[in-house]
Amino acid sequence: MPIFSHSGFEFEYIDEGIGDPVVLIHGFASNLNVNWVSTGWVRTLTDAGYRVLAFDNRGHGGSSKSHDSDDYHPELMAGDARALMDQLNLPRAHVLGYSMGARISAFLCLYHPEKVRSVVFGGLGIGMIDGVGEWDSIAHALLAADPSAITDPQGIAFRKFADQTGGDRKALAACIETSRKLLQPGQANRIVAPAMVAVGTKDEIAGSPEPLAQLLANGTSFAIEGRDHMLAVGDKTFKKRVLSFLAENPI
Repeated sequence: MPIFSHSGFEFEYIDEGIGDPVVLIHGFASNLNVNWVSTGWVRTLTDAGYRVLAFDNRGHGGSSKSHDSDDYHPELMAGDARALMDQLNLPRAHVLGYSMGARISAFLCLYHPEKVRSVVFGGLGIGMIDGVGEWDSIAHALLAADPSAITDPQGIAFRKFADQTGGDRKALAACIETSRKLLQPGQANRIVAPAMVAVGTKDEIAGSPEPLAQLLANGTSFAIEGRDHMLAVGDKTFKKRVLSFLAENPI
């Protein structure tokens, strides 16, 4: 896998296909392979004539790890996406982020608006502004010496997910402290790129997509029917709607 460097970190990434570029930003405790390759997103987009760029976020996958929570503010992680685009001489691209990746994408829109042609916020609705519940329990679960002692359902789920993906649990615990920084309503209105908010109808983490879409300057929403937070990302109807959205907003 090729590597790019930014702000003291090294990042593994992929660059596949030919056409208008789409930057994919994965979710918490995941990586580019789990979030985008195994779910069929890379194949779907390249088959549709797009160039796909995806990277492992700092603290995740094959990229550099830090155990310092100050390294995981979303505006810093958005800068990593900008750095990849600059390295590849891309003036701008479509951006698709899922869960934590959606939050990072929002900060990319705020701090580097000239780089974003359109944006899809997957797996995160109004929770981007109102919050998405109690996440301290997840940090505790990630650091627990004995996983059998974890009682919080979300903590159990994310501990299992982190272990399945081979994550650095100390890095992930540091990441969860600061990466969930809330977007303010006024900031949402400053996101002017065409935006789609897509959330599963059984997602108990993300919050509703419609209220966030209404706050965006040029937003629309899409309900991923019958899907929870983990299953919505690979949903066929989600992919189909994203392809339509990208076609409606060519570079």
